Amino acid sequence: MVDPRISVISHRLSGISRIIAVSSGKGGVGKSMVATTLALTLAKSGYRVGLFDIDFTSPSTHIILGAQNVQPKEEKGLVPPTVHGLEYMSLIYFVGDNPAPLRGADVSNALIELLTVTQWGTLDFLVIDMPPGIGDAILDLVRLIKRIEFLIVTTPSLLAFETVKKQVALLCELKMPIIGVVENMKMDKAKGITGETGKLGLVYLGEIPFDPQVEDAIGDVAKLLNTAVGKKIRQIADSVILAKKRAP
Repeated sequence: MVDPRISVISHRLSGISRIIAVSSGKGGVGKSMVATTLALTLAKSGYRVGLFDIDFTSPSTHIILGAQNVQPKEEKGLVPPTVHGLEYMSLIYFVGDNPAPLRGADVSNALIELLTVTQWGTLDFLVIDMPPGIGDAILDLVRLIKRIEFLIVTTPSLLAFETVKKQVALLCELKMPIIGVVENMKMDKAKGITGETGKLGLVYLGEIPFDPQVEDAIGDVAKLLNTAVGKKIRQIADSVILAKKRAP
């Protein structure tokens, strides 16, 4: 039997021009920071932007944003609150500080429900903070969202990039557009990730330096955007905007 909610999802997303899934092969690479800062940067540039945190392992974008005492409104579904210029929806609204140990069909059901009830309205960009890895969430999003594009975050570690290779292989098999690879927490001038990205036939979008000031900027959006990380993501955002011309 076809889930009747699936037919609603296309309608819910019909007003969104581009949907960008920020993903990673493994956790701990700064994916949520990149996703949040990218969304903030696009919004600051005048675009209408949504940020959707579906990291079932540990939603954290609300901490980066300093989003407190906000909740979606019920209006023929759920209307995301506006946080620092972003239409913001997160699992945190439903699970709070409690763990969400979902697996298999439970992950799929939760994701379908969130996509069905959320009223995004008209957006230029919806940035999705994905769970790490190549599990059910990626497979479900590919199935449910036909216009999704992927931006992959890694660290300079070649071990971390091994997981990226597996993720890229899956996305290529599914014929999903990949905007490119971002190398986060860069501390030296090594070019290993640049070369490995090229071998995969992907665009290397740039490196983001390791910046100890970021920790002090968590929860302070203005301060975050003024860090070395924020300034670098501003440059990467330009490539993301232009990437539509490259996407198949």
